[in-house]
Amino acid sequence: MKKIIFISVAIFTFAFTCKAQDKPEAEKYGNTLNLGIGIGYYGHVGHPVPLGTLNYEFDVARNFTLAPFVGMYAYQNYYYWGNPDKPNGDPSYRLYSYREIAIPVGVKGTYYFDQLFRANSKWDFYAAGSVGFVFRSVTWENGYYGDKRIYQTANPLHIQAHVGAEYHMTKKAGLFLDLSTGVSTFGLAIHF
Repeated sequence: MKKIIFISVAIFTFAFTCKAQDKPEAEKYGNTLNLGIGIGYYGHVGHPVPLGTLNYEFDVARNFTLAPFVGMYAYQNYYYWGNPDKPNGDPSYRLYSYREIAIPVGVKGTYYFDQLFRANSKWDFYAAGSVGFVFRSVTWENGYYGDKRIYQTANPLHIQAHVGAEYHMTKKAGLFLDLSTGVSTFGLAIHF
């Protein structure tokens, strides 16, 4: 996490030290496909896991976009089950595995601060919020007959706050870094 914070501070510092150029008054941020990978914690796992995200931004108002999104992560974990007082006398007492797949789906609202910051035309800076639901599937190993709801207590509501930046390599492609309260991603933005 320290590396991510350091990198984001370096990017913001570099962008502000670049010669500021006025952007066109009616710059459009929408019609952008964002593909990201990163690490995150949705409250379901207990630790960060690798994940992928996809969203498509639409212009809604000046400097504001909405983007339907979908993400996905999967992980495997283990859980002891059986009678621990008789580890040798209870053949069911052992470590059982389970696999979870989670798919967050929702919408992300983004406000761009480029004009306020007088940012270089190669950079976009934003703050955003996202809301949605996390659909989960948990599969337990055969032979496990314990409480299968033990890891299904996390809230399915997905709410996050974001800050981020995008560097435009060309008119059609850019690289972004999105830091949030649950998921941090780095990825490719494709502008149409």
